Amino acid sequence: MPSTSSSPSSPAADSARVDVIVDGVAMVQLLGPQDRLLKAVERQYPAVRVLVRGNEVTLEGPRADVERAHVLVDELVAMVRKGHDLGAADVATTGRILDNGQGHPADLFGTAIVTNKGKSIRAKTLGQKSYVEAIDENTIVFGIGPAGTGKTYLAMAKAVQALQRREVSRIILTRPAVEAGERLGFLPGTLTDKIDPYLRPLYDALNEMMDPEVVPKLLAAGTVEVAPLAYMRGRTLNDAFVVLDEAQNTTPEQMKMFLTRLGFGSKMVVTGDVTQVDLPTGASGLQLVTRVLDGLDDIHFARLTSDDVVRHTLVARIVDAYTKFDAEKQAQQFARQQKRDQESGRPAASTGDER
Repeated sequence: MPSTSSSPSSPAADSARVDVIVDGVAMVQLLGPQDRLLKAVERQYPAVRVLVRGNEVTLEGPRADVERAHVLVDELVAMVRKGHDLGAADVATTGRILDNGQGHPADLFGTAIVTNKGKSIRAKTLGQKSYVEAIDENTIVFGIGPAGTGKTYLAMAKAVQALQRREVSRIILTRPAVEAGERLGFLPGTLTDKIDPYLRPLYDALNEMMDPEVVPKLLAAGTVEVAPLAYMRGRTLNDAFVVLDEAQNTTPEQMKMFLTRLGFGSKMVVTGDVTQVDLPTGASGLQLVTRVLDGLDDIHFARLTSDDVVRHTLVARIVDAYTKFDAEKQAQQFARQQKRDQESGRPAASTGDER
């Protein structure tokens, strides 16, 4: 851990100052571009003033906040030294884990799943850690949660890891070709050109995790296959790591069809966000399967939340705002239905929670 020293307390009894000495290499990584990481520490503890002079970080402010910020800075330095690639969102996540007494993130998140061009991909929240561990321990895993929680990204990282370790002989990535609200009409070009826009996010992630020059060769050899869900019918997928993305846009029939493609030596990860269904009917196979398969051995449902969002910190607040709005809307609809039932003399509507 970095060496630290504390100056005498200021006249205000509840004020404190702590100096954290950090070696040069760790300091560069701790600062981040334009000092973004230390600015994130200030946002985490607004009452604390963070100053940097050379290889020294000074924390000043209310004693309790300074002590918490000191623990956070020490933990960030430990994470940097263990090879973690830190962003502003990681600072907030680390602070939340430390404040909740859930352990030390530098130890919790362990080794990288995949490393490419100096970039390490690993779980960055407790929810993500549980999700990754579930993939290791189960044949079929459902990763359900809002945007930005790393559902698909981590699933693809585990797929690449399994291929590199020769645990499987191929990777199959698929998703339903459903438009997000817009009607795009007929697209020009060959069949590959037509389906490419739907599968582009999967290609982008592949190119981040593997050498972009190697990916086309793997695709040409069939070692890595990226295809729309409709292409899965009639197949048995043996010795493969299969990832189904955007599963909230599958129908119940498509979900059943996909899951029954499972062959020997294979593993499946199904990811989706049940709050973003783009199907015209709204009947999502992902919503149904959580009730049909819940409790079966070797199948795990990993539910990620806004606490697991690793995109811009604003994304987590957006997710929470929509969750709150949807809950209030549902409560209002239930209240209106109860009022109509009372006025008509029918039995009051049930919330559906009663047994």
